[in-house]
Amino acid sequence: MNNYDLHTSSIKKTSLASSVKKFLPLLVGQRKYITLGIVAAFLTSGLNLVAPIMIGHTVDNSIQKGDYNGVLTSSLIILAIYICAVITSYFQTLIMGRVGQNVLFKLRNAIFNKLQELPVAFFNQNKAGDLISRINNDTDKLNQFFSQSLVQFVANTFSILGAAIFLLTINWGVGLVAVAPAIFLLIFTQSISAWIKRKNAASLKNVGGMSAEVSESIDNFKVVVAFNRRDYFREKFAEVNDANYKTAIGAGIANNTLTPTYGLASNIAQISVISFGLSLISSGNFSLGVLISFLSYVGRMYDPLRQMAALWASFQTAFASWDRIHSILMLNSDLEITTDVTSSSPNYVLEFKNVSFSYPNGKEVLHHINLAFERGKKYALVGPTGGGKTTTASLIARLYDPTKGTVFLGGSDIRSYEASVRAKKIGFILQEPFLFTGTVRDNIIYGNEEYEKLSNDQLEKVISEHGLESLLTRFDGKLAATVTATGNALSLGQKQLIAFIRAVLRCPELIILDEATANIDTVTEQILEEILKKLPKETTLVVIAHRLNTIENADEIYFVNSGEVIQAGSMQHAVDMLLHGKRNS
Repeated sequence: MNNYDLHTSSIKKTSLASSVKKFLPLLVGQRKYITLGIVAAFLTSGLNLVAPIMIGHTVDNSIQKGDYNGVLTSSLIILAIYICAVITSYFQTLIMGRVGQNVLFKLRNAIFNKLQELPVAFFNQNKAGDLISRINNDTDKLNQFFSQSLVQFVANTFSILGAAIFLLTINWGVGLVAVAPAIFLLIFTQSISAWIKRKNAASLKNVGGMSAEVSESIDNFKVVVAFNRRDYFREKFAEVNDANYKTAIGAGIANNTLTPTYGLASNIAQISVISFGLSLISSGNFSLGVLISFLSYVGRMYDPLRQMAALWASFQTAFASWDRIHSILMLNSDLEITTDVTSSSPNYVLEFKNVSFSYPNGKEVLHHINLAFERGKKYALVGPTGGGKTTTASLIARLYDPTKGTVFLGGSDIRSYEASVRAKKIGFILQEPFLFTGTVRDNIIYGNEEYEKLSNDQLEKVISEHGLESLLTRFDGKLAATVTATGNALSLGQKQLIAFIRAVLRCPELIILDEATANIDTVTEQILEEILKKLPKETTLVVIAHRLNTIENADEIYFVNSGEVIQAGSMQHAVDMLLHGKRNS
């Protein structure tokens, strides 16, 4: 079985080019909008770069000569340029906002579809709160990146390069003085980028951890209140909140390191230009208008650089978020459909041949198990807690694949069945059935395409034909009765009734009952026993139970403990093994 723990992989140092390359699959179908956004950004930058040279020209040729008509004309032209720049900037924001939402929509769909493909082992090894944080929080970081940061970064790059070209073209000597601090900034930024990314990755990880802790605590809040352990709830939350606070502070410090440094470089550049420019003016090699233009271009160069300092932190956050998302998208289920034609006796509905199983980084739970279930019989699996009963049932339902050996269903390797076919052949009823928000009808026909288009009257008729009509009377409103995901409005017995109806209507060849009647009242248990007696004669039952009355009429009883599955023989022998199994193991 694969190790699906998302926290076992560390954040590796990656270059900007390799990080950007990871984003390319997300942009499929968005090329037209991105191109339009970049064109709009280019026009905005170009228009903003034209204005300073015109201002300098106006100072030298109109203001100093007292040509007020020329000043008015130049002012109107500059105003028109700035209005055009505002319009192109608006379209840039509009277009890239659409790109961001499209990417967000596609990405969340991709993650959710991937989660549907992954096996139970993945969800056992990762907390729900952390997964929710990756779907909501991390994808939103990427949305902000595409809708705001990406094109703003491109626009600022145009502005910086354009301003540098103007500076060096007007006067290369003063231009070099102005550009020199920017070269230092590039080296400094490159040297601390990996550190910024690590800090943001740690912060995002702790946000996910806090979500997981809150989700787990709320799910178990009834138990917390019942045992008066709110202090435990507070202590656990305080622990994860403190960890989140510390990593958030670290990320905040990292993200804000660049901004003051860029501000200092801008001030140094301006002071240097003023000092050098004034010395050139005094020698007659420079004009006041050109100096004003130079200072404006220095602002056009370093203001975007300061913005890019903040954007760079946003980039590192986006890269860290993408690493967390990408770690899910790159996973593949180890429960693949095989073309192996290995077969066994078709007389058995299910057979284990030399089956062994161990969880990742854990000891072997089952060791070379051989057993066979005949059609129409009832089998019981008994044994101490932790002996391997539920693991055996999970292998039967192919929630996991064995580490060694083969499980056969109907004479064929269980791995050769499509999931939909296998689910129809095997019904699995858990001790704590899971219900979806909706109605009783929604939960009964879930995953059963055969009955999806039936009306309530038609579905009630089908339920009656299966001898289950008495169960619906336990719900106010019958099929239309409301069900919530938590099932708090229903008793455990009612929830189990829904699970039984859902399983029986699929007409499976084999039904697994994993402590399915352990926590329900005696009346409901008797009703369910009557339902099981009405099943087709060829239906095989596998019952996992601690209560002896649920296994007393089993055709065969197996004792599961310490990696072994042993045929127990008589009911009394099974009781003796159950009572002394722990001591002997």
